[in-house]
Amino acid sequence: MENIMTISGNVNYPITLDPATWIFDDRRIDLTTCFVNKEMYNADEEYTKAASKHWDREIMEGAIFPPTLKTEKKFEKEKMITGTFGIHLKPFLKNSEPKNDAVTLVIHATDAEYEYPLSKAGDLILKFSEDGKPLKTDGPVHVYFADGSNQHNPIKNVHRFTVK
Repeated sequence: MENIMTISGNVNYPITLDPATWIFDDRRIDLTTCFVNKEMYNADEEYTKAASKHWDREIMEGAIFPPTLKTEKKFEKEKMITGTFGIHLKPFLKNSEPKNDAVTLVIHATDAEYEYPLSKAGDLILKFSEDGKPLKTDGPVHVYFADGSNQHNPIKNVHRFTVK
């Protein structure tokens, strides 16, 4: 239960987060490549590109599953087991529905509390996996800024979020 986190405070719906389940979430981000171009990850754009690639393949090869698709699925499974992943905080904040007068997100870590403007909090990335393993020693999550400015010094030991 020490890995369970909450978003509470000035919200309509306090929610509980379990980072252990995010490995199965399609919104996860590969953090080994996320900050390379310093561009914002766009899940809709990534999905559109993947769907287009799949559609093109079906047009060219037919709707048969060639051996390459089986190989790609095996590679994807291997990547999940050994990858370093994060996820954007935005969908979780949206589900908690911060109230109209909410302006700040407080990130509660073991050593300190960090305040961040709620208007930009959706851009925060929560790292939950390192080399396929949960962050047990300094987790359950690390917080990264979307621009990568704290890439080498993330906020660690984060255990909950409060909206003020």
